[in-house]
Amino acid sequence: MPAPSVSPDPAAHSGIPRATARLQLHRDFRFEQAAATVDYYHRLGISHFYLSPILVARPGSTHGYDVVDATRINPELGGEAGLRQLHQRLHAQGMGIVVDIVPNHMAVGHHNAWWQDVLRWGRHSRHAEWFDIHWDSPDPALSGKVLLPFLGQPYAEALEAGELVLRFDAEHGELQIAHHDNVFPLTPTDYAAVLETAGSARLKDVIAAFAAIDPAQEDKDGRADAARAQLRTLAADPEALGDIDAALAAFSASQPHGRSAMHQLLERQHYRLAYWRNAADEINWRRFFEVSELVGMRVEREDVFEAMHAEIFRLYAEGIIDGLRLDHIDGLTDPATYCLRLRERLRSLRPGHEPYLIAEKILAGDESLPPGWQLDGTTGYEFMDQCAAVLHDGEGEPVLDELWRDIVGELPVTADQLQSHGPGELCHFPTIVQEARRSFLVRNFAAEFNALTLCLHQLARSATQTRDLTLMSIRRAVAELLVHFPVYRTYANAQGMPAGDRELLASTVQKAEATLHAADHAALHVVEGWLGGDLLLDSRDAHRRALQLHAMARFQQLTPPLTAKSMEDTAFYRFGRLLSRNEVGAEPAHLSLSVSHFHRLAARRAEQTPGSLLATGTHDHKRGEDARMRLAALSEIAEEWSTVLRHWHQLNAPIVAATAGQQGGIDAVDECMLYQTLVGAWPDGMRAGDDDLSALGELAERVIAWQRKALREAKRRSDWVVPQTDYEAACERFTRALLCDPGLDPRHHPFLTELEDFVRRLAPLGTVNSLSQTMLKLTSPGVPDFYQGSELWDLSMVDPDNRRPVDFALRERRLADAVSRPVSLRDWQSGSAKQQLIHAVLQYRRDHALLFAQGAYVPLTTHGKLARHVIAFARLLPVQEGGEHALEATLVICTRLAGHLLSFEGRREEALPLVSAESWGDTRIAIPQVLSHAGGGMRRWRSVLTSGQGELEECAMPDGERGGSIVVADILGSLPVELLALRVN
Repeated sequence: MPAPSVSPDPAAHSGIPRATARLQLHRDFRFEQAAATVDYYHRLGISHFYLSPILVARPGSTHGYDVVDATRINPELGGEAGLRQLHQRLHAQGMGIVVDIVPNHMAVGHHNAWWQDVLRWGRHSRHAEWFDIHWDSPDPALSGKVLLPFLGQPYAEALEAGELVLRFDAEHGELQIAHHDNVFPLTPTDYAAVLETAGSARLKDVIAAFAAIDPAQEDKDGRADAARAQLRTLAADPEALGDIDAALAAFSASQPHGRSAMHQLLERQHYRLAYWRNAADEINWRRFFEVSELVGMRVEREDVFEAMHAEIFRLYAEGIIDGLRLDHIDGLTDPATYCLRLRERLRSLRPGHEPYLIAEKILAGDESLPPGWQLDGTTGYEFMDQCAAVLHDGEGEPVLDELWRDIVGELPVTADQLQSHGPGELCHFPTIVQEARRSFLVRNFAAEFNALTLCLHQLARSATQTRDLTLMSIRRAVAELLVHFPVYRTYANAQGMPAGDRELLASTVQKAEATLHAADHAALHVVEGWLGGDLLLDSRDAHRRALQLHAMARFQQLTPPLTAKSMEDTAFYRFGRLLSRNEVGAEPAHLSLSVSHFHRLAARRAEQTPGSLLATGTHDHKRGEDARMRLAALSEIAEEWSTVLRHWHQLNAPIVAATAGQQGGIDAVDECMLYQTLVGAWPDGMRAGDDDLSALGELAERVIAWQRKALREAKRRSDWVVPQTDYEAACERFTRALLCDPGLDPRHHPFLTELEDFVRRLAPLGTVNSLSQTMLKLTSPGVPDFYQGSELWDLSMVDPDNRRPVDFALRERRLADAVSRPVSLRDWQSGSAKQQLIHAVLQYRRDHALLFAQGAYVPLTTHGKLARHVIAFARLLPVQEGGEHALEATLVICTRLAGHLLSFEGRREEALPLVSAESWGDTRIAIPQVLSHAGGGMRRWRSVLTSGQGELEECAMPDGERGGSIVVADILGSLPVELLALRVN
């Protein structure tokens, strides 16, 4: 029987997707495994697969962001054949592909041919300007060289130990310096000197061939290739190979003068090998954040732009992919120009198809995506923040603040802390961030900070008016500016700085003045003018203009990693008031968001970036979306949580003492964060008293992995550079003692049974939040995005825990059951209600695509007893029906802050995540006349999720017009969320 034909989904091949599924590809989840999920995701209602990077990454990469070859599809993922098969499966279902690309950086190492060419030829390499390398370093030892901080010990020790080995790659005819897994090419001009040490007549001709190579000549690559081929041929002769080995032996640490010869040889290379800890202080090339294995690319150059995108352009032109997600857009020198060039290039490759372009961009506060970039939107971190914040209860903030202050107050005060802020600084999130920034500037990003200030000092010396500005004064001024910088970056370029950014820079300068000595204020204001683009347009000095542009770029490329590392990878692990707010894109100091503010932001997104992804989970999230929602419920029962946490702290004090090491036991801050993590990650249905302890053991291993990462990211009691293994071991012993100590019977261990009981109390509240979060994502302006596997409950922790294999077979079975009945709370603990909700609304979106893609967003007001516990809005779209103007409309209603509204009178495992009709009382939603009336009468409503239906009731609106209303108790009788279709009687 022939396969049934499928009508292609127009959204899949022209413009903005309807809904995306984010899949993380790696060698254990390839294109073929992704293809096997196509039918499942199609039935769920997804229009596009949103894939992690697909180009060749470092072998074994689990994420794909460490690209080493931008010209090929990664063979570990199944290569081009696998990608085409995936495309065919998707195309058959009318679905498309959005691919994640990495324009900012590549991975270094011997797998990257472009990078190796730079190490081989230095500034004479045709790729020398492709990488963001500072070739003219003020350090004479690095002038014209690339720092390679990849040694496991100081250079002298590695040399002495013979860890730097000169070897011959017979297959390629190449001489290399090997250091464990690292391979560094020898410059071809040194081959002759090396081979001459053998004193062999057999090598005379090949020595002459290498000696004739001139790195400055255009034909150097051809000559070098020919000489290496000659050497490769010679090596086939055992006697000649013996001569080559004899030459190499002269550079061996086992020979009397071998180490000296090796050192002299290394000094002549176009790179300088160094201890890995030197990277932060000395590195002379731009890294991705502080990762020394990832080098920044100068994608603003046309040749680099074309080379890095050639494969992607080919795939787009052929219709294999339909859109791009741009990783770390803030790392680029000029994001605006890059985005415009990219869209124009894609349009030219596939006329008639509008490419979908989104960028990974964290927006701080009320910051908006610059409209001039012509992007469809962001990857959705701002929505993830807004959606979570509106489901937190601000009334619980004073209690949570007091609890956190008491926890922090238990920390021992060291002499160093007495001289600074003491442990109390952990109570104020902005202070944590600022202190982290100061530390990063002098440690982790010292080289980048140094390069920026040296450039500004050169600029000062280039003019008479500023020649007396000292380097140290500039350093102090810039440091304070960076410490107070409120957003990820500004976007000045050769045309100057946008007015909004200029105002932000000026306000930041005012904040910096408050903490900067008055003697340095003059330097601060000069720096402000330079970084703000002043003098650019009037400058007739090309050298000064180039210096200023370079300084502006360096500043703007330093603020994003400084901000991210200070907040997401440090402060988030120090500030533990409520971990559900410690999420990428959020600011933990802001516990909650009002419903009215949420509405304003949603309306703005509908107007400005309706193509933005709506994410609630990503491959970078700190906690799974449902763990986050469970913890959010703690803000609703803050008094109860405070009592529980204090009790657990007292209950487990003997275990803290029993598991302590030389650096003491787990401290109060880390203990508090551990308890929150356990509450969020405790699997639904898991019982502490089960005879089979394997589930507890598995949870313990996952939590311990999170804990180790959390301790090192916080950099309070341990860190990645110098791990404090004694303290880490004490924390691990404590965690194991709580969860799986063989000496403790979990059926009688009071903490475990109390934890399980508390999670059962909290789970229905978290479920209300999760279903509301899911509904908001499904119906708000934007494109709902589903991180792999999150259709069921996602209680994961930070990576790698959130990248564990997904049981798609289970999800397929659940979906088969879900489509056969209305959405219900039956077996809600399994997550089936969430999957049902997603399926039902995505089917409705499929049938009403224009309503959700282009429809207006109308906030609805609520009145009555529980008005603050409802979020309601409408989506509406004018349409033509039979030549008449009509209105297509839906209403969205979500429960919020149900902490004191649910009934727990029966057994707790029987409690439903549902507010009773009696509790809602007189709570109503007001419906404006444009929505409630049509054809002289009131509209009727029909539930998209259940079989419910009814008619709106007449009511008077605040503006005096007639309107309608709907009683919440009539709508939320069986579910905590609803989607209603409005129709004429």
